[in-house]
Amino acid sequence: MAQKLDLIDRKILAELQGDGRMTNVELASRVGISAPPCLRRVRVLEEAGLIRGYHADINPRELGFEVQVFAMVRLTSQAEADLATFEARCKAWPLVRECHMLNGEIDFILKCVAPDLSSFQNFLTEELLKAENVATVKTSLVIRCAKDAPGLPFDVLEARLTRS
Repeated sequence: MAQKLDLIDRKILAELQGDGRMTNVELASRVGISAPPCLRRVRVLEEAGLIRGYHADINPRELGFEVQVFAMVRLTSQAEADLATFEARCKAWPLVRECHMLNGEIDFILKCVAPDLSSFQNFLTEELLKAENVATVKTSLVIRCAKDAPGLPFDVLEARLTRS
């Protein structure tokens, strides 16, 4: 789909990625077109699945989620049905905020949040380690975050497209 996007579509995506709450009039002004075609383009981008949603960036610590942990999970079986079962289980765990299947020694990496260390430890020992098909779990507690950039680097995309 990326090849079918023109410069205006890419500008729309970049602008909305930076501020999903701006009005259509403001967005149209920023990308250099009038409001009605801008709104049509946004709807097409949404329908195509390029825009998956609009979200607020919530500060977890301000709401009492002091602990962030990455859990590296190795499964006993990597059969597709077993992978799908584990993924479904991850979706049901509220403390698991992201779940990525990996290539290599680790099958999944989970980004977890918890109000405190004892809450995470309870989740680890009572849920994750007891889950069917889990062989091992290694955890790393986040000390601090040096970078958390949402979205995509549109400047890199534009530079690549201008070289093509």
